[in-house]
Amino acid sequence: MSTDAEFADARRIPPIPPHPPVAPAPDEDPHTAVLRRRVPAAPPVPPAAPPAPPAPSAHHPAASVPPPGPARPAVPPRPTAPPPGPAGQPAAFRDTAAYHLARSQDLWHEPHERAAATPPAPEPASATPSAAPGSRPPTPAAEHPPRPPRPRTPPPPQTAGGVPAPSPRPAGTGRRPGARMITAAACLVLGIGLLGGAAAGSWLTATRADGPPSREAAFAKGRDAWHNTPVDTLFPRTVEGLGIGPGGADRTWSRIAVAPDGGCADAYDAPLAQALARAGCVRLLRATYLDATRTNVITVGAQTTEADLAGMLALNTRFSTQSLGHRTDLMPLPYAPKGTPAERFGRAQRASWTVRVLTDIPVVVYAVSGFADGRTVAAPQPAEAATRAGATTAPAESGLGHDAKDLADRVAAAFRTASGIPGKSAESPA
Repeated sequence: MSTDAEFADARRIPPIPPHPPVAPAPDEDPHTAVLRRRVPAAPPVPPAAPPAPPAPSAHHPAASVPPPGPARPAVPPRPTAPPPGPAGQPAAFRDTAAYHLARSQDLWHEPHERAAATPPAPEPASATPSAAPGSRPPTPAAEHPPRPPRPRTPPPPQTAGGVPAPSPRPAGTGRRPGARMITAAACLVLGIGLLGGAAAGSWLTATRADGPPSREAAFAKGRDAWHNTPVDTLFPRTVEGLGIGPGGADRTWSRIAVAPDGGCADAYDAPLAQALARAGCVRLLRATYLDATRTNVITVGAQTTEADLAGMLALNTRFSTQSLGHRTDLMPLPYAPKGTPAERFGRAQRASWTVRVLTDIPVVVYAVSGFADGRTVAAPQPAEAATRAGATTAPAESGLGHDAKDLADRVAAAFRTASGIPGKSAESPA
Protein backbone atom coordinates (compact mmCIF):
# COMPACT_ATOMS: atom_id res chain seq x y z
CA MET A 1 0.00 0.00 0.00
CA SER A 2 1.48 3.38 -1.06
CA THR A 3 1.43 6.46 1.11
CA ASP A 4 1.75 10.15 0.54
CA ALA A 5 5.26 10.10 1.89
CA GLU A 6 6.42 7.98 -1.04
CA PHE A 7 5.47 10.77 -3.48
CA ALA A 8 6.25 13.83 -1.37
CA ASP A 9 9.43 14.47 -3.27
CA ALA A 10 8.46 15.97 -6.65
CA ARG A 11 11.68 14.78 -8.24
CA ARG A 12 10.76 11.11 -7.54
CA ILE A 13 7.28 11.41 -9.05
CA PRO A 14 7.18 9.62 -12.38
CA PRO A 15 5.88 11.57 -15.33
CA ILE A 16 2.09 11.56 -15.53
CA PRO A 17 0.58 11.28 -18.97
CA PRO A 18 -2.14 13.77 -19.88
CA HIS A 19 -5.55 12.74 -18.67
CA PRO A 20 -8.28 12.09 -21.17
CA PRO A 21 -10.62 14.95 -21.81
CA VAL A 22 -13.57 14.96 -19.49
CA ALA A 23 -16.42 17.34 -20.01
CA PRO A 24 -17.46 19.10 -16.81
CA ALA A 25 -20.87 18.45 -15.52
CA PRO A 26 -23.45 21.19 -15.98
CA ASP A 27 -23.48 21.97 -12.31
CA GLU A 28 -19.72 22.06 -11.83
CA ASP A 29 -17.51 25.09 -11.77
CA PRO A 30 -14.66 24.55 -14.23
CA HIS A 31 -12.20 26.23 -11.86
CA THR A 32 -12.87 23.75 -9.02
CA ALA A 33 -13.74 20.61 -10.98
CA VAL A 34 -10.49 18.97 -10.07
CA LEU A 35 -10.29 19.79 -6.41
CA ARG A 36 -13.76 18.52 -5.29
CA ARG A 37 -15.74 15.42 -5.83
CA ARG A 38 -18.19 15.41 -8.64
CA VAL A 39 -21.87 15.76 -7.70
CA PRO A 40 -24.25 13.85 -9.92
CA ALA A 41 -26.40 16.12 -12.00
CA ALA A 42 -30.05 15.69 -12.75
CA PRO A 43 -30.90 13.63 -15.79
CA PRO A 44 -31.49 15.55 -18.96
CA VAL A 45 -35.00 16.64 -19.80
CA PRO A 46 -36.70 14.47 -22.40
CA PRO A 47 -37.56 16.08 -25.71
CA ALA A 48 -41.21 16.33 -24.78
CA ALA A 49 -40.41 18.66 -21.89
CA PRO A 50 -41.85 22.19 -21.94
CA PRO A 51 -39.77 25.05 -23.40
CA ALA A 52 -36.76 26.33 -21.52
CA PRO A 53 -37.28 29.14 -18.99
CA PRO A 54 -36.24 32.67 -19.97
CA ALA A 55 -32.65 33.73 -19.57
CA PRO A 56 -31.73 34.78 -16.03
CA SER A 57 -31.71 38.49 -15.32
CA ALA A 58 -28.34 40.25 -15.44
CA HIS A 59 -29.00 41.88 -12.06
CA HIS A 60 -30.23 38.87 -10.06
CA PRO A 61 -29.04 35.68 -11.70
CA ALA A 62 -29.50 33.62 -8.58
CA ALA A 63 -33.18 34.58 -8.27
CA SER A 64 -34.14 33.07 -11.64
CA VAL A 65 -36.13 29.90 -11.10
CA PRO A 66 -37.43 27.75 -13.92
CA PRO A 67 -41.20 27.68 -14.22
CA PRO A 68 -42.98 24.78 -12.61
CA GLY A 69 -43.44 21.75 -14.80
CA PRO A 70 -44.88 18.31 -14.50
CA ALA A 71 -43.67 16.27 -11.63
CA ARG A 72 -40.70 14.11 -12.46
CA PRO A 73 -40.08 10.76 -10.85
CA ALA A 74 -37.30 10.75 -8.35
CA VAL A 75 -34.20 9.13 -9.72
CA PRO A 76 -31.64 7.78 -7.28
CA PRO A 77 -28.23 9.40 -7.76
CA ARG A 78 -25.71 7.43 -9.69
CA PRO A 79 -22.50 6.67 -7.94
CA THR A 80 -19.71 8.31 -9.83
CA ALA A 81 -16.37 6.71 -9.82
CA PRO A 82 -13.23 8.78 -9.83
CA PRO A 83 -11.83 9.31 -13.28
CA PRO A 84 -9.53 6.59 -14.37
CA GLY A 85 -5.89 7.37 -13.93
CA PRO A 86 -2.98 6.29 -16.00
CA ALA A 87 -2.46 2.66 -16.60
CA GLY A 88 -0.43 0.92 -13.98
CA GLN A 89 -1.24 3.37 -11.19
CA PRO A 90 -3.06 2.04 -8.10
CA ALA A 91 -6.23 3.63 -6.83
CA ALA A 92 -4.44 4.78 -3.69
CA PHE A 93 -2.13 6.92 -5.82
CA ARG A 94 -5.10 8.84 -7.18
CA ASP A 95 -6.14 9.77 -3.65
CA THR A 96 -2.87 11.48 -2.72
CA ALA A 97 -2.23 15.25 -2.60
CA ALA A 98 0.52 14.95 -5.19
CA TYR A 99 -1.94 13.38 -7.61
CA HIS A 100 -4.43 16.22 -7.20
CA LEU A 101 -1.69 18.82 -7.47
CA ALA A 102 -0.52 17.26 -10.71
CA ARG A 103 -4.04 17.24 -12.13
CA SER A 104 -4.58 20.89 -11.14
CA GLN A 105 -1.82 22.11 -13.45
CA ASP A 106 -4.46 23.21 -15.97
CA LEU A 107 -5.62 25.91 -13.58
CA TRP A 108 -2.28 27.72 -14.00
CA HIS A 109 -2.63 28.06 -17.75
CA GLU A 110 -4.56 30.69 -19.64
CA PRO A 111 -8.13 29.88 -20.62
CA HIS A 112 -7.28 29.82 -24.32
CA GLU A 113 -4.44 27.38 -23.66
CA ARG A 114 -6.79 25.06 -21.79
CA ALA A 115 -9.27 25.39 -24.60
CA ALA A 116 -6.63 24.52 -27.16
CA ALA A 117 -5.36 21.57 -25.11
CA THR A 118 -8.81 20.20 -24.17
CA PRO A 119 -11.29 19.47 -26.95
CA PRO A 120 -14.82 20.80 -26.37
CA ALA A 121 -17.25 18.44 -24.66
CA PRO A 122 -20.24 17.24 -26.65
CA GLU A 123 -23.34 19.31 -26.09
CA PRO A 124 -26.31 17.61 -24.38
CA ALA A 125 -29.38 16.78 -26.36
CA SER A 126 -31.43 19.55 -24.81
CA ALA A 127 -30.90 23.16 -25.92
CA THR A 128 -30.77 24.46 -22.37
CA PRO A 129 -29.54 22.16 -19.63
CA SER A 130 -31.38 22.26 -16.38
CA ALA A 131 -29.51 23.44 -13.39
CA ALA A 132 -29.38 21.39 -10.29
CA PRO A 133 -31.11 22.78 -7.20
CA GLY A 134 -28.82 25.13 -5.31
CA SER A 135 -26.27 25.38 -8.16
CA ARG A 136 -25.33 28.50 -10.18
CA PRO A 137 -26.97 28.79 -13.58
CA PRO A 138 -24.67 28.45 -16.53
CA THR A 139 -23.00 31.64 -17.72
CA PRO A 140 -23.81 32.68 -21.26
CA ALA A 141 -20.97 32.20 -23.71
CA ALA A 142 -21.13 35.84 -24.79
CA GLU A 143 -19.91 36.99 -21.36
CA HIS A 144 -16.56 35.20 -21.70
CA PRO A 145 -15.47 35.23 -25.33
CA PRO A 146 -12.60 32.86 -25.96
CA ARG A 147 -9.21 34.44 -26.59
CA PRO A 148 -7.41 33.61 -29.80
CA PRO A 149 -4.48 31.23 -29.34
CA ARG A 150 -1.04 32.81 -29.19
CA PRO A 151 1.06 32.29 -32.27
CA ARG A 152 3.92 29.99 -31.50
CA THR A 153 7.32 30.70 -32.97
CA PRO A 154 8.55 27.75 -34.98
CA PRO A 155 11.88 26.34 -33.82
CA PRO A 156 14.90 27.51 -35.80
CA PRO A 157 16.10 25.16 -38.53
CA GLN A 158 19.04 23.00 -37.70
CA THR A 159 21.83 21.62 -39.81
CA ALA A 160 22.82 17.99 -40.06
CA GLY A 161 25.19 18.31 -37.09
CA GLY A 162 22.48 19.66 -34.80
CA VAL A 163 23.77 23.26 -34.94
CA PRO A 164 21.07 25.91 -35.55
CA ALA A 165 21.36 27.20 -39.10
CA PRO A 166 21.81 30.97 -39.49
CA SER A 167 18.63 32.80 -40.35
CA PRO A 168 18.66 33.98 -43.94
CA ARG A 169 18.86 37.75 -44.40
CA PRO A 170 16.15 39.18 -46.62
CA ALA A 171 17.27 40.12 -50.09
CA GLY A 172 18.23 43.75 -50.60
CA THR A 173 19.05 44.44 -46.94
CA GLY A 174 22.52 45.62 -45.95
CA ARG A 175 23.97 47.44 -43.02
CA ARG A 176 21.55 48.97 -40.59
CA PRO A 177 20.54 52.56 -41.32
CA GLY A 178 21.74 53.63 -37.89
CA ALA A 179 25.26 52.38 -38.56
CA ARG A 180 25.36 54.16 -41.91
CA MET A 181 24.27 57.43 -40.32
CA ILE A 182 26.87 57.10 -37.56
CA THR A 183 29.61 56.40 -40.12
CA ALA A 184 28.58 59.36 -42.26
CA ALA A 185 28.49 61.67 -39.23
CA ALA A 186 31.93 60.50 -38.11
CA CYS A 187 33.36 61.12 -41.59
CA LEU A 188 31.77 64.58 -41.65
CA VAL A 189 33.21 65.52 -38.26
CA LEU A 190 36.63 64.17 -39.24
CA GLY A 191 36.60 66.13 -42.49
CA ILE A 192 35.60 69.34 -40.74
CA GLY A 193 38.34 68.79 -38.17
CA LEU A 194 40.97 68.25 -40.86
CA LEU A 195 39.88 71.35 -42.75
CA GLY A 196 39.83 73.41 -39.56
CA GLY A 197 43.28 72.14 -38.59
CA ALA A 198 44.68 72.98 -42.03
CA ALA A 199 43.15 76.47 -41.89
CA ALA A 200 44.48 77.05 -38.37
CA GLY A 201 47.94 75.84 -39.43
CA SER A 202 47.93 78.16 -42.44
CA TRP A 203 46.81 81.06 -40.27
CA LEU A 204 49.50 80.37 -37.67
CA THR A 205 52.14 80.02 -40.37
CA ALA A 206 51.06 83.27 -42.00
CA THR A 207 51.01 85.02 -38.63
CA ARG A 208 54.49 83.74 -37.86
CA ALA A 209 55.72 84.82 -41.28
CA ASP A 210 54.19 88.29 -40.93
CA GLY A 211 55.51 88.76 -37.42
CA PRO A 212 58.97 90.02 -36.54
CA PRO A 213 61.81 87.58 -37.28
CA SER A 214 64.13 86.29 -34.66
CA ARG A 215 67.12 88.38 -33.65
CA GLU A 216 69.57 86.11 -35.43
CA ALA A 217 67.49 86.04 -38.62
CA ALA A 218 67.14 89.83 -38.68
CA PHE A 219 70.86 90.27 -38.07
CA ALA A 220 71.72 87.96 -40.96
CA LYS A 221 69.20 89.66 -43.24
CA GLY A 222 70.58 93.10 -42.34
CA ARG A 223 74.03 92.08 -43.60
CA ASP A 224 72.58 91.69 -47.12
CA ALA A 225 70.23 94.67 -47.06
CA TRP A 226 72.71 96.90 -48.94
CA HIS A 227 72.33 94.87 -52.18
CA ASN A 228 68.83 93.35 -51.65
CA THR A 229 67.10 96.72 -51.18
CA PRO A 230 66.65 99.46 -53.82
CA VAL A 231 68.69 102.58 -53.27
CA ASP A 232 65.58 104.74 -53.32
CA THR A 233 64.35 102.79 -50.29
CA LEU A 234 67.55 103.12 -48.31
CA PHE A 235 68.17 106.73 -49.42
CA PRO A 236 64.81 108.27 -50.40
CA ARG A 237 64.83 111.01 -53.01
CA THR A 238 62.87 113.35 -50.72
CA VAL A 239 62.67 113.22 -46.94
CA GLU A 240 59.99 115.18 -45.06
CA GLY A 241 60.64 116.21 -41.48
CA LEU A 242 57.57 117.73 -39.81
CA GLY A 243 58.38 119.77 -36.73
CA ILE A 244 61.90 118.44 -36.30
CA GLY A 245 63.81 121.62 -37.16
CA PRO A 246 64.96 124.33 -34.75
CA GLY A 247 62.01 125.60 -32.76
CA GLY A 248 59.76 122.85 -34.20
CA ALA A 249 60.10 124.05 -37.78
CA ASP A 250 59.42 121.68 -40.65
CA ARG A 251 62.39 120.41 -42.65
CA THR A 252 62.60 119.00 -46.19
CA TRP A 253 65.66 117.43 -47.80
CA SER A 254 66.25 116.40 -51.39
CA ARG A 255 68.83 113.89 -52.55
CA ILE A 256 71.35 115.42 -54.98
CA ALA A 257 73.98 112.68 -55.32
CA VAL A 258 74.58 108.96 -54.58
CA ALA A 259 78.13 107.59 -54.41
CA PRO A 260 78.91 104.22 -56.03
CA ASP A 261 79.03 101.43 -53.46
CA GLY A 262 82.52 100.38 -52.57
CA GLY A 263 84.95 99.66 -49.78
CA CYS A 264 85.94 101.76 -46.80
CA ALA A 265 89.45 102.67 -47.96
CA ASP A 266 89.99 106.44 -48.08
CA ALA A 267 86.38 106.95 -46.88
CA TYR A 268 87.41 108.13 -43.38
CA ASP A 269 90.17 110.00 -41.74
CA ALA A 270 92.72 107.78 -40.06
CA PRO A 271 91.40 108.04 -36.46
CA LEU A 272 87.82 107.06 -37.45
CA ALA A 273 89.01 104.32 -39.78
CA GLN A 274 91.07 102.87 -36.92
CA ALA A 275 88.09 103.01 -34.53
CA LEU A 276 85.87 101.08 -36.99
CA ALA A 277 88.54 98.65 -38.10
CA ARG A 278 87.65 96.01 -35.49
CA ALA A 279 84.17 95.60 -37.00
CA GLY A 280 85.45 95.15 -40.55
CA CYS A 281 83.94 96.56 -43.72
CA VAL A 282 81.79 94.76 -46.27
CA ARG A 283 80.32 97.70 -48.16
CA LEU A 284 79.91 101.46 -47.80
CA LEU A 285 76.94 103.38 -49.24
CA ARG A 286 76.77 107.22 -49.31
CA ALA A 287 74.35 109.92 -50.47
CA THR A 288 74.27 113.74 -50.17
CA TYR A 289 71.14 115.84 -49.51
CA LEU A 290 70.29 119.53 -49.83
CA ASP A 291 67.76 121.28 -47.63
CA ALA A 292 64.79 123.24 -49.01
CA THR A 293 66.59 126.59 -48.54
CA ARG A 294 69.60 125.31 -50.51
CA THR A 295 71.77 126.46 -47.63
CA ASN A 296 72.74 123.25 -45.87
CA VAL A 297 74.26 120.10 -47.38
CA ILE A 298 74.32 116.74 -45.56
CA THR A 299 76.20 113.52 -46.41
CA VAL A 300 74.72 110.28 -45.02
CA GLY A 301 76.70 107.01 -45.04
CA ALA A 302 75.97 103.36 -44.07
CA GLN A 303 78.81 100.88 -43.55
CA THR A 304 77.95 97.16 -43.47
CA THR A 305 80.38 95.42 -41.12
CA GLU A 306 81.68 91.87 -40.74
CA ALA A 307 81.06 91.73 -37.00
CA ASP A 308 78.56 89.45 -35.29
CA LEU A 309 76.05 90.37 -32.61
CA ALA A 310 78.64 90.37 -29.86
CA GLY A 311 81.05 92.42 -31.96
CA MET A 312 78.44 95.09 -32.71
CA LEU A 313 77.46 95.28 -29.04
CA ALA A 314 81.13 95.68 -28.06
CA LEU A 315 81.65 98.41 -30.67
CA ASN A 316 78.59 100.34 -29.53
CA THR A 317 79.72 100.10 -25.92
CA ARG A 318 83.16 101.39 -26.82
CA PHE A 319 81.80 104.39 -28.70
CA SER A 320 79.37 105.22 -25.89
CA THR A 321 81.68 104.79 -22.90
CA GLN A 322 84.69 106.49 -24.50
CA SER A 323 82.63 109.29 -26.13
CA LEU A 324 84.21 108.59 -29.50
CA GLY A 325 81.26 110.21 -31.22
CA HIS A 326 82.07 113.58 -29.68
CA ARG A 327 85.69 113.82 -30.82
CA THR A 328 86.24 116.24 -33.70
CA ASP A 329 89.10 114.14 -35.06
CA LEU A 330 86.58 111.30 -35.62
CA MET A 331 84.26 113.30 -37.85
CA PRO A 332 83.25 111.47 -41.08
CA LEU A 333 84.27 112.85 -44.48
CA PRO A 334 81.62 114.48 -46.77
CA TYR A 335 80.74 113.29 -50.27
CA ALA A 336 80.88 116.36 -52.57
CA PRO A 337 80.54 115.44 -56.23
CA LYS A 338 81.47 118.04 -58.86
CA GLY A 339 78.67 120.01 -60.54
CA THR A 340 76.33 119.78 -57.54
CA PRO A 341 75.45 122.30 -54.82
CA ALA A 342 77.71 120.24 -52.53
CA GLU A 343 80.90 120.56 -54.61
CA ARG A 344 82.42 123.06 -52.12
CA PHE A 345 81.55 120.85 -49.12
CA GLY A 346 84.94 119.81 -47.72
CA ARG A 347 86.68 119.11 -44.41
CA ALA A 348 86.72 122.78 -43.35
CA GLN A 349 82.99 123.20 -43.98
CA ARG A 350 81.95 120.40 -41.58
CA ALA A 351 79.80 121.88 -38.81
CA SER A 352 77.91 118.98 -37.11
CA TRP A 353 77.98 115.17 -37.25
CA THR A 354 76.75 111.92 -35.62
CA VAL A 355 77.86 108.28 -35.67
CA ARG A 356 75.34 105.45 -34.91
CA VAL A 357 76.56 101.90 -34.21
CA LEU A 358 73.43 99.70 -34.63
CA THR A 359 73.25 96.63 -32.40
CA ASP A 360 70.43 94.65 -34.11
CA ILE A 361 71.99 94.66 -37.61
CA PRO A 362 75.65 94.87 -38.64
CA VAL A 363 75.49 98.48 -39.90
CA VAL A 364 77.16 101.73 -38.81
CA VAL A 365 75.24 104.84 -39.91
CA TYR A 366 76.74 108.31 -39.86
CA ALA A 367 75.83 111.84 -41.07
CA VAL A 368 77.86 115.06 -41.45
CA SER A 369 76.46 118.52 -42.35
CA GLY A 370 77.87 121.91 -43.45
CA PHE A 371 77.12 125.09 -45.36
CA ALA A 372 76.54 124.89 -49.10
CA ASP A 373 78.30 128.25 -49.81
CA GLY A 374 81.66 126.86 -48.67
CA ARG A 375 82.04 128.85 -45.47
CA THR A 376 84.26 127.35 -42.84
CA VAL A 377 83.18 126.46 -39.32
CA ALA A 378 85.67 127.14 -36.57
CA ALA A 379 83.88 125.16 -33.83
CA PRO A 380 82.06 122.05 -35.09
CA GLN A 381 79.56 120.62 -32.66
CA PRO A 382 78.11 117.07 -32.37
CA ALA A 383 74.46 116.76 -33.46
CA GLU A 384 73.32 115.60 -30.01
CA ALA A 385 74.70 118.81 -28.47
CA ALA A 386 73.49 121.09 -31.27
CA THR A 387 69.89 119.86 -30.96
CA ARG A 388 69.55 120.50 -27.25
CA ALA A 389 67.13 123.17 -26.14
CA GLY A 390 68.76 126.55 -25.61
CA ALA A 391 71.83 125.84 -27.80
CA THR A 392 73.09 129.08 -29.43
CA THR A 393 76.02 127.87 -31.54
CA ALA A 394 76.11 128.33 -35.32
CA PRO A 395 75.35 124.62 -36.00
CA ALA A 396 72.41 124.77 -33.57
CA GLU A 397 70.87 128.00 -34.85
CA SER A 398 71.33 127.11 -38.53
CA GLY A 399 69.74 123.70 -38.08
CA LEU A 400 72.83 121.76 -39.18
CA GLY A 401 72.66 119.63 -36.02
CA HIS A 402 69.01 118.75 -36.77
CA ASP A 403 69.89 117.92 -40.38
CA ALA A 404 72.59 115.45 -39.39
CA LYS A 405 70.59 113.82 -36.59
CA ASP A 406 67.27 113.43 -38.39
CA LEU A 407 68.72 112.12 -41.69
CA ALA A 408 70.82 109.57 -39.78
CA ASP A 409 67.67 108.41 -38.00
CA ARG A 410 65.78 108.03 -41.31
CA VAL A 411 68.53 105.97 -42.98
CA ALA A 412 68.94 103.70 -39.91
CA ALA A 413 65.17 103.10 -39.88
CA ALA A 414 65.24 102.24 -43.60
CA PHE A 415 67.97 99.59 -43.04
CA ARG A 416 66.05 98.09 -40.13
CA THR A 417 62.85 97.91 -42.16
CA ALA A 418 64.71 96.17 -44.98
CA SER A 419 65.92 93.62 -42.39
CA GLY A 420 62.37 92.95 -41.13
CA ILE A 421 62.73 94.90 -37.88
CA PRO A 422 59.98 97.45 -37.23
CA GLY A 423 60.64 100.46 -35.02
CA LYS A 424 63.88 101.55 -33.53
CA SER A 425 66.46 99.96 -31.23
CA ALA A 426 67.39 101.29 -27.87
CA GLU A 427 70.96 102.27 -28.66
CA SER A 428 71.87 105.90 -28.22
CA PRO A 429 73.92 107.99 -30.66
CA ALA A 430 77.66 107.55 -30.18
